[in-house]
Amino acid sequence: MDAVWLKLTAGFYRSQLGDLLAPQVRWLPAVCFYLLQILGIQIFVLPRAANAGRALMFGAGFGIFTYATYDLTNLSVIGKFTYSLAVTDIAWGAVVTATASLAGYFSVRMLHRQ
Repeated sequence: MDAVWLKLTAGFYRSQLGDLLAPQVRWLPAVCFYLLQILGIQIFVLPRAANAGRALMFGAGFGIFTYATYDLTNLSVIGKFTYSLAVTDIAWGAVVTATASLAGYFSVRMLHRQ
């Protein structure tokens, strides 16, 4: 989902960050982030997800916290980082993490049925 999001919004990110963007994706940190995000969902979201609605709610909250940590840190130390970029990215973090959490919730339910 993030790959599609970044393709669709690449112009916005480039207009906001310009030459601060890496010329190409640095795969190791990207993979590390996604593995940590999945682990975080398993530890902090799924144990509280008694139903699909709670999976979405706690997933969105976890996404807000994790993406806000990144975005607010960047906003505080990178001069070109903008409020609109931070708000957009935090909102996206809520959506993508809520969706991943919902997928995780249904995956766990399916595994427990077998």
